[in-house]
Amino acid sequence: MKVLVLGGGGREHAIARALARDPQVTELHCAPGNPGTSVFAENHVVRPTDPVAVAELAGRLRAELVVIGPEAPLVAGVADELRRAGIPCFGPDRAAARLEGSKSFAKEVMHAAGVPTAASRTCENSGEVAEALDAFGPPYVVKADGLAAGKGVVVTHDREAAERHAADTDRVVVEEYLDGPEVSLFALSDGTSVLPLLPAQDFKRALDGDAGPNTGGMGAYCPLPWASAELVDEVMRSVVVPTVAEMARRDIPFQGVLYTGLALTSAGPRVVEFNARFGDPETQVVLDRLDTPLAGLLMATATGALGGVRSVSWRPGASVSVVIAAENYPAEPATGDLIEGVAEANDVAGAYVLHAGTALDDDGRLVTAGGRVLNVVGSGADLTEARTAAYAAVSQIRIRGAQYRTDIARAAADGAGPA
Repeated sequence: MKVLVLGGGGREHAIARALARDPQVTELHCAPGNPGTSVFAENHVVRPTDPVAVAELAGRLRAELVVIGPEAPLVAGVADELRRAGIPCFGPDRAAARLEGSKSFAKEVMHAAGVPTAASRTCENSGEVAEALDAFGPPYVVKADGLAAGKGVVVTHDREAAERHAADTDRVVVEEYLDGPEVSLFALSDGTSVLPLLPAQDFKRALDGDAGPNTGGMGAYCPLPWASAELVDEVMRSVVVPTVAEMARRDIPFQGVLYTGLALTSAGPRVVEFNARFGDPETQVVLDRLDTPLAGLLMATATGALGGVRSVSWRPGASVSVVIAAENYPAEPATGDLIEGVAEANDVAGAYVLHAGTALDDDGRLVTAGGRVLNVVGSGADLTEARTAAYAAVSQIRIRGAQYRTDIARAAADGAGPA
C-alpha cells in the first residue's frame, strides 16, 4: 500500500513511524513532513491547506491512502478534493470537520444528540460576553469559535483576561467550568461504525503542577491505571455513538477519528471539546502502544469497512511522552536555535524522539522551527519505567532556552491517581 501522510508535526511523525513499521505499507510519503520523517519516508513540498495541490501530489505518487494529520487541511476541504479524485482519505470532509472548526457547531450537535457537556453561550459582542461571564462565574472559560492552533482557549479567574481573550476574536463560546481530571479518547468512525482506541491523559499547562498558560499540550501518557474499566464503554455509549449518529442524521457522515476531550466530573464524563483528527501529544503514546497494524485500521475507516474490524490489540506496558518546547512558548517562541543530542536520546533504551517543530538550516544543522520542538517518548513495563526512559532521553537533548515539564505522568506512576 502506498500511503501519503499530510502534515509535518509530532503527531504526523508518530503516525508515519507507525505506518513505517506496517508490512502492508510498501511506500511511505510525507508532505511536508519534517527532518525526522525523512529517515524512513520521502518528504514532499506542498501547502497542506491547498486541496488541489494535495490531490495532485497524491495522484502523482499514486497514493492508495492519504492520512490527514492537522486540522487546518480538514477545515479547508482537502478530504473533499481527495475523495472527488477517487483517492481513499483518512479524515472527515469540510462539513464534518466543523465539529472542530466551530465550537458553537459542536455544541449544537452535542445538544441535539443528548451528549453530556458544559452549559455554554455563543457570544458575538462584548455585551453578550459580559452576560455569559456573569452567568457562569469563575473560573472563566472562553473559547474562540474557530481554529486557533491550540491557543484558542483561556481558563482563568481573571475577569479582565477573559474579556481580553474574547475581544481578540469575532465569535467566542463562553461556558461553565468543568471540574475534574481530563481524559482524551480517540474513536475511529467510518460514518456508521465506530471503534475506540486507548484513552490517554495530556497536560495542557506549560509548567509543573499545572501552572502557567494553556498550551497545545506538554506531554501525555497511557494507559490510565486509575481509570475505571467501564470508562471507554460509557464514553462510547453516551458520547461517540450518538454524535456519529447525529452527524449521519444530518447527512454529514463523520469519517476519520473523533477526538473526545473529557472532564471526569462528579456527575460523570462531560465533553470539553471535540477534535476531528488525532490529538497531539496523545497520539504519540497511543500509537506507541498499538499492536494492530495501523494501515489496515486507517484504510477500513476511509473505505467504510470498519464494521469488519472486531477489535484492536495493544502491546503490554505503558508510554509517556514529554514535549520539549522552545524558549518563550506558548507566546512567541524562539526559532533557529541549534538542536543537539537527538542521536544520543534515540540511543536511550526504551525511548525515541519525534520531531514536531524542527527544520534544517542552510548548513544542514537541525534547528528549532516552532513552539513545541520535540516529543520524547518512553515506554516500559509500567509508567515508572516509561517515565524513566523518557526523561533519560530528554536529558540528552540540548537547546538554548528549552523548557519542559518534569511531572508528566508522575502522579499516576506513584499511584496517586490523575494529575
